[in-house]
Amino acid sequence: MVVGVAVVVVVLAAVVSALVAPGGGSSGTAAAATTGKAKNAKNAEESDSGKDGKDGKDGGKGGKGGHSKAPHKPSSKPTTSAPPVAPVPVDIVHAAEIPGKAVNITIDDGPDPVWTPKVLAVLTKHHVHATFCMIGPQAKAHPDLVRRIVAEGHRLCDHTVSHDESMDHKPVAYQQKEILDALAMIEEASGNAPVQYYRAPGGAFTPASRQLAAQHGMRPLGWNVDTKDFSRPGVGTIVATVKSEIGNGPTILFHDGGGDRSQTVAALDQSLTWLAQQHYAFSFPKVR
Repeated sequence: MVVGVAVVVVVLAAVVSALVAPGGGSSGTAAAATTGKAKNAKNAEESDSGKDGKDGKDGGKGGKGGHSKAPHKPSSKPTTSAPPVAPVPVDIVHAAEIPGKAVNITIDDGPDPVWTPKVLAVLTKHHVHATFCMIGPQAKAHPDLVRRIVAEGHRLCDHTVSHDESMDHKPVAYQQKEILDALAMIEEASGNAPVQYYRAPGGAFTPASRQLAAQHGMRPLGWNVDTKDFSRPGVGTIVATVKSEIGNGPTILFHDGGGDRSQTVAALDQSLTWLAQQHYAFSFPKVR
């Protein structure tokens, strides 16, 4: 009888032990820890997603930068792809690459099938290289001229798609499209030659546009001498402007697009002659 009771007690103890062991206290602790980690990770992600950046006012032309919020994505995932080229400084450049008494000739708003070849002929005559700031659709329409410009040793500059002088008051997404769409057009037209500068129409730079250009290897490009040749004030007036304003700095602005540029062609010829007589060297704007 005693032996039978003992056997029953042992069996019952074994059954109780088997039932308790699988769900023991260590299992509950692990589940709680897992839940805590999940909550912490969620809080961290929510904290990161609440951060956003804003553009400040531009220190250059007085235009205001747009305000944009950073995408709400975990920081481990990049929001943009890596720039295709090494970035350059974001500040607006005016200085010449070579030291001493030098000038930079810049030509805007082309290429134009009538006037760009005439401008190129003047530059060749004087053995001068220039920077051509191109409108995207113009470059796309005249790839032969773009490739000729590159072949003759000149440099390329992005001057946007639509030459919107109020783009500094437009959303950052609009500025980005204007700059990058033009860049793609110029690169395709040129056979992927480097586009080393970005010039905002009318100087309408913003912190966001300068940063975007610099990330794509395009140095923001200003000017010191505005010849106002675009308004066709007369050849003598254009040349007189070069002579009177060259003390402002080395970068001179002419145009090969946007209308009748016959005055520009003649004034450029005379200006290059005078600059050489004054012992100016001819350079490109600094990139880095």
